Amino acid sequence: MKQFKPQPWFLPQPVIVLGTYDAQGNPNAMNVAWAGTWNMKEVMISMGNHATTANLKACGDFTIAFATVETMQAADYVGIVSAQNDPQKMARTGWHAERAQQVNAPVFTCFPVTFECRIKEKLNESPTGCFIIAEVLNIQVDENYLGDDGMPDIEKMQLITYDPVRHNYVALGKTVGKAFACGKSLQ
Repeated sequence: MKQFKPQPWFLPQPVIVLGTYDAQGNPNAMNVAWAGTWNMKEVMISMGNHATTANLKACGDFTIAFATVETMQAADYVGIVSAQNDPQKMARTGWHAERAQQVNAPVFTCFPVTFECRIKEKLNESPTGCFIIAEVLNIQVDENYLGDDGMPDIEKMQLITYDPVRHNYVALGKTVGKAFACGKSLQ
């Protein structure tokens, strides 16, 4: 096996768009590289020092949307352009925002699934960033992305993952097995 020095290659990495309001109440979004489940009702996000970081200091509410093949270009754009440098950043995405149901944050309607979150705790806070632990208060799923059983259908969503090795986006594929079941054949 070939050996590599430690890298942030944890795979797959979801492509997450974090939505906040700025001081004037305008929707803002950024692409968050490192995030994941903290426990059953909480998420963890590694935050650097961004315009979004200042928005989160003013209000601890935010949304998380999961990028898709269709939203990939604009999701990448909000990760490479700061609202501090381009006041027209959000207009260039073409995204429409609505106020979330349970938090003071925007929901960008082009995404199939959005988590409404509130900061519960910040860890290792410094001038360069922190780790955010947030409670998920609500999950909105566009009805176009529900299966026949009324539950979210991941295959319909065409979610993308970030390939940190080659710096590509990769579309997630089809279902290949049933969790907590396919391994039973080895018992």
